[in-house]
Amino acid sequence: MIFKAVGDGRPYPDHGYVRTSQWADVAPRQVRLDELVTTKRTLDLDALLADDSTFFGDLFAHVVQWRGQLYLEDGLHRAVRCALHQRPVLHARVLALPD
Repeated sequence: MIFKAVGDGRPYPDHGYVRTSQWADVAPRQVRLDELVTTKRTLDLDALLADDSTFFGDLFAHVVQWRGQLYLEDGLHRAVRCALHQRPVLHARVLALPD
């Protein structure tokens, strides 16, 4: 199993972080793939296979921690790449929301 669960949508409240500059204030850390619940059911293969997939965005995935769960909001292609390279952890910015 790669992820803890595959979700469809964001079950947590809107956090207001919409720009990369806002996420840049959240320090990155390592997160285990098997602790993540995805918020997307499908993967864009172009994003997965692109050499410059992080050129226009953040280098780190975006994860939201809410009610004891870690939700992968952005960076599904990065997480799948980690899994394909048999790496169990992903570097991500984890935004903790109050319960």
